[in-house]
Amino acid sequence: MPQLVAERRWPTGQVLQLIHGDLTEEDVDAIVNAANAYLEHGGGVAAAIVRRGGSLIQHESDAWVLAHGPVSHDSPALTGAGRLASRHVIHAVGPVWGEGDEDSKLRAAVRGALRVADEQGFSSLALPAISTGVFGFPKARGARILTDAIADFLEAHPTSALTRVHITLIDDPSVQVFAAAFRDRWPTSVLPV
Repeated sequence: MPQLVAERRWPTGQVLQLIHGDLTEEDVDAIVNAANAYLEHGGGVAAAIVRRGGSLIQHESDAWVLAHGPVSHDSPALTGAGRLASRHVIHAVGPVWGEGDEDSKLRAAVRGALRVADEQGFSSLALPAISTGVFGFPKARGARILTDAIADFLEAHPTSALTRVHITLIDDPSVQVFAAAFRDRWPTSVLPV
């Protein structure tokens, strides 16, 4: 069962929540997949999404790459969600640690995912800790960048249809790191357990 760990609400009605739970079970308009540029969903969050959502996600991803070429950091791909509770998957390409300019590439991936959700008129979105798993991005640094990028987007787009954003993490160590990032930015945002 998902657990709300931290929350930041804006006067506009927008909310950013940190959820300890399974991204593949999120009942939102779209979830974000931490993808590679060729949308080969063989490991990490991507593999879990295809395992749960079915091969249709991989087939649509392959078709997207054939039509558009590799996915860039700032322009995510959009596919259906197969058997997932969400309706769509936004495939955002985060950086691999050590390739250079990782911070701005991660920011671009998060902003791109939020932009696609906004352009599609989605009201709810759930993201994983992009790049902080198999791509090796340092977790605390990634947590700050993701949290800041989402907050900055919501503050810059107060009339967006996108009013509910989750950072959904399955493992407790990652949840604790992201809770610290929430606490650093908004000292009263982390809820008592």
